[in-house]
Amino acid sequence: MEASFQDRSAALRPSMGKAAVSALLPPAVVIGLAALLHFVIGPAIGYFYAKVLTDVGIAVVMAVSLNLVNGYTGQFSIGHAAFMTVGGYAAGSVVYYGHYLIWGSLQQQGGFLGPSTLLYVVALLVGGLAAALAGFVVGLPSLRLRGDYLAIVTLGFGEIVRVLVTRTNDVLFDADEIAAASPVTLLTSVGGSLGFTGLPFLTNLFWVWVAAGAVILFSYRLKRSDQGRALLSIREDEIAAEAMGIPTTRFKVQAFVYAAFFAGIAGGLFAHEVGTTLNPQELGFQKSFEVVIMVVLGGMGSVTGTTIAAAALVILPEALRSFSDYRMIAYALTLILVMLLRPQGLMGLREVWEIPAVRKLLRSGR
Repeated sequence: MEASFQDRSAALRPSMGKAAVSALLPPAVVIGLAALLHFVIGPAIGYFYAKVLTDVGIAVVMAVSLNLVNGYTGQFSIGHAAFMTVGGYAAGSVVYYGHYLIWGSLQQQGGFLGPSTLLYVVALLVGGLAAALAGFVVGLPSLRLRGDYLAIVTLGFGEIVRVLVTRTNDVLFDADEIAAASPVTLLTSVGGSLGFTGLPFLTNLFWVWVAAGAVILFSYRLKRSDQGRALLSIREDEIAAEAMGIPTTRFKVQAFVYAAFFAGIAGGLFAHEVGTTLNPQELGFQKSFEVVIMVVLGGMGSVTGTTIAAAALVILPEALRSFSDYRMIAYALTLILVMLLRPQGLMGLREVWEIPAVRKLLRSGR
């Protein structure tokens, strides 16, 4: 007897065991690589190069998250650093005042996975959610706009966030005063124009690259999903996408919220990095513009291209330090040459494994 349609479709579907392996293997690989970077590679290369790798990871989180908006949906947001600011200050407040309220001091509690680290991970998620909420509030009305109009709105939002942060009160340092303060007082006492000082240095290679791996996996799986194809259709022709029944505004707002969430996590990572001070001047328009350059240079819509461009633009200034007098000139000329030779970006819309030479190499290795 001929098998029924349900039997044939069931036979084509992967077993639950294979599906579970395919779902859990990539996150496990990300955690394994992050642990290797933190425990093996970081100590081997020394503090300076470990710091560069940390900066690369934070840049990857920012660039790949912005690619969800500028690359997938074809919008033009130039205020991405504002969500980094929101997430950084929210996470910093949770860690700083949480330490005082729970333990009465800023002394780190426990080791790698101690109580301070657990509070830090919660703070990163709080920062991401705070930024996502800000992304929803801004994205819902503004993403009905297109092109230059959207760019102006996001730029204005970034300046509003920067000005509001500079008008906050000084950081509280007294444990008794902090214990007696209201939540509103704590949220508005984050240093003002001088910056949020005194934050514990909890960011390391492990957490940075777990976040970077998470945003890369999320972006890739989103791109391959039905929702991702809808986002790419909006990028190609928004009017045609609407005619096909795609709710373009809803999808654009969702992409905006996703991007803001990961930017908020990047802000939390940046806030607790050794050698940095959470300052509104560091997270202004220039920071947003740097991230836009990474997305455009890597290829708008390419996850691997954006990752490569983010790493290159962080490493290149450090590699040119021996030419200190001409470093920024060489850096700018490099960007100009790349854009002249590859106006579509390093990868365009493709991924690394979609390049014919790489695909041939992968097939020969099977």
